[in-house]
Amino acid sequence: METTNDSTGGDFILVGFSERPELELILSLFVLIFYTITLLGNVTIILLSILDARLHTAMYFFLRNLSVLDLCFTTSTVPQMLVNMWGGNKKISYAGCMVQYWLALALGSTECVLLAVMAVDRYVAVCWPLHYASIMYPKLCHLLAAVSWSSGFANSFLQSSMAMVLPRCGNRHVDHFFCELLIIVKLSCIDTGPTESKMFIARLTILGMPVSIILTSYVCIARAVIKMHSAKGRKKAFGTCASHLMVVSLFYGTIMFLYLQPKDNYSQDQSKALAVLYMILAPTLNPLIYTLRNKDVKKAVRRVMGKEQV
Repeated sequence: METTNDSTGGDFILVGFSERPELELILSLFVLIFYTITLLGNVTIILLSILDARLHTAMYFFLRNLSVLDLCFTTSTVPQMLVNMWGGNKKISYAGCMVQYWLALALGSTECVLLAVMAVDRYVAVCWPLHYASIMYPKLCHLLAAVSWSSGFANSFLQSSMAMVLPRCGNRHVDHFFCELLIIVKLSCIDTGPTESKMFIARLTILGMPVSIILTSYVCIARAVIKMHSAKGRKKAFGTCASHLMVVSLFYGTIMFLYLQPKDNYSQDQSKALAVLYMILAPTLNPLIYTLRNKDVKKAVRRVMGKEQV
């Protein structure tokens, strides 16, 4: 039997939980509520960090980048997900699917690196407080942000290029809510072992290197905190790092469990549940984590609203 290479063209069918429509309805309401909160929370952080001069620091510059990432990531997947859940048509075009998995991977990879950059920023803030402004100067911050974005998109280009050339032989049913790269690869009608191995190495690199930087930064921070004689100093250092640690734990915990587990343990239902946490819950909680305990942001809100004199 001849194998035809139809790696381009044609629509895909996003299966989701279509066999359980009542579950899809409940899930769609959950997604819509959290997506709205995500938009409001991240847009608020972006506007505050631009409008309030006191937030023109390295920490809030990187936080603004994180909010832009979260906005772009959720918007690249959630609207299509809601359309498919609410309508009978579960189709997505080939071009739309390709853009979706390319963007999702690029933005997720960028966030991996950006969180490592933010860990270095926290290290400098705790361990070199008197030299913080001179070390984390604007030009360096812009360079680090550029490295984060470029490395994320380069990783996505590399892995997406591998997936695009695989023949699918008419397989177009994507057992997910969105076009996720690993699912697209599994639609291929040839042995994808070598391709998946290369992708695993790429994922391990884009995850492993930032994690190493984060761990190293926090080991140094922990040593500096232990040497502090002031309880007030320790409390301030903990407050400086707590929000970032919570975001890192939520993001990397989900990502590592989802993408670095052995192939034999890969459960599609598990993947769908984790994808909801990864795509919806994390971007929603990030602005809340950074604002609820942050006095600078609360004061910035009052200043922008004119309720506090500058």
